[in-house]
Amino acid sequence: MLKQKTLGGSFSLCGKGLHTGLNLTVTFNPAPENHGYKIQRIDLEGQPIIEAVAENVIDTTRGTVLSKNDVRVSTVEHALAALYAAGIDNCLIQVNGPEVPILDGSAKFYVENIKRVGIEEQNAVKDFYIIKSKIEFKDEETGSSIMVLPDDKFSLNVLISYDSQFLSNQFATLDNMEDFAEEIASSRTFVFVREIEPLLNAGLIKGGDLNNAIVIYERQMNQESFDKLADAMSVPHMDATKLGYINHRPLVHPNEPARHKLLDIIGDLALIGRPIKGRIIATRPGHTVNNKFARLIRKEIRLHEIQAPIYNCDDAPIMDVNRIRDLLPHRYPFQLVDKIIEIGANYIVGVKNVTSNEPFFQGHFPQEPVMPGVLQVEAMAQVGGLLVLNSVEDPDRWSTYFMKIDGVKFRQKVVPGDTLLFRVELLAPIRRGISSMKGYVFVGEKIVCEAEFMAQIVKNK
Repeated sequence: MLKQKTLGGSFSLCGKGLHTGLNLTVTFNPAPENHGYKIQRIDLEGQPIIEAVAENVIDTTRGTVLSKNDVRVSTVEHALAALYAAGIDNCLIQVNGPEVPILDGSAKFYVENIKRVGIEEQNAVKDFYIIKSKIEFKDEETGSSIMVLPDDKFSLNVLISYDSQFLSNQFATLDNMEDFAEEIASSRTFVFVREIEPLLNAGLIKGGDLNNAIVIYERQMNQESFDKLADAMSVPHMDATKLGYINHRPLVHPNEPARHKLLDIIGDLALIGRPIKGRIIATRPGHTVNNKFARLIRKEIRLHEIQAPIYNCDDAPIMDVNRIRDLLPHRYPFQLVDKIIEIGANYIVGVKNVTSNEPFFQGHFPQEPVMPGVLQVEAMAQVGGLLVLNSVEDPDRWSTYFMKIDGVKFRQKVVPGDTLLFRVELLAPIRRGISSMKGYVFVGEKIVCEAEFMAQIVKNK
């Protein structure tokens, strides 16, 4: 299984804020396992910390703004996109003001510094949320939509559309996060000239200039108005009759605006709090719809906090019933595992098909057959025993015995026709023949039983 990652060291970047115009410094630090992304305002008393999660977003006007207890940090999306694309799970971001510096309007410098300090693998397992069915959010007013479909990795397709002769329709695709640095990171933010005056009147983009944004001039203005706008932005006067892209550097890619929108989506979806496996398809995305979609995914995660393992009955088992009999001493009617479909360093996944011919249904209960809960726990323990016995020499010379069972919960009935899917994982390394485990039993996507148990591994005389 993939492990969580953090930075190999700290790095700092300095620049002005896009909206505040302030000179700012942001520092990225390694963080412990299961820390996630957190942003700390080191310029304020007590140095408060804001968790970078979707529910803490309070504004999405030309950027993503996080807040907690009236403490704010804005323009976080480019930095988060770079961390997420690099596979970094845990990072403490410290900033000495209310905004992360805009730099050149892309994620280029974050990516370069992440590469410079390196990435450190941690011991905890990376906690993916696997998309198993289509999830979609639509904004009927704007026509924006984002959906995610099942996939074996995280990938994105983005389509943008504007009422503009220079930027009507563009699309961008990223099939592999390893290509983010080369294909997406250097794509800069963009703005239409017609948007600048309203944004200035709203107290925004005080730090905006031609070094940190692509400006698109597609509706001709009179020269006097164009000059006033140039003065407000502290840029040289230009010919108001020449329409097109206005920027100091040429476009990095012909579809740079679409690629930047893809970058923004990655940064906003980093606020889900867990890496996901799924293909994102976004039409006319923006920070508002991105955040609403991230909140929707977080709601789905809360409903399915523990996900059922993926089970394809066409795949050959890792252990069939004969191999299981080589490892376990149990026989009819007490062998309660049919096959093992996955084994990792510290976990195992097993299957039990519950039929109407199970002997315990004769008395439990004749008119309403229900699998006894104690046998669900026993089956779970047998799966855990296979994990342990699979790692020792001469497994037929060893047996496992219950020592303790804790935290048992039964959530719904198990009846004939159900297929039980077991996931059992070690809570700690095996020491002195003692093994502590946590197990879950699923029917479909629902947990039907869970328990923690301790077992002793004993060599047979």
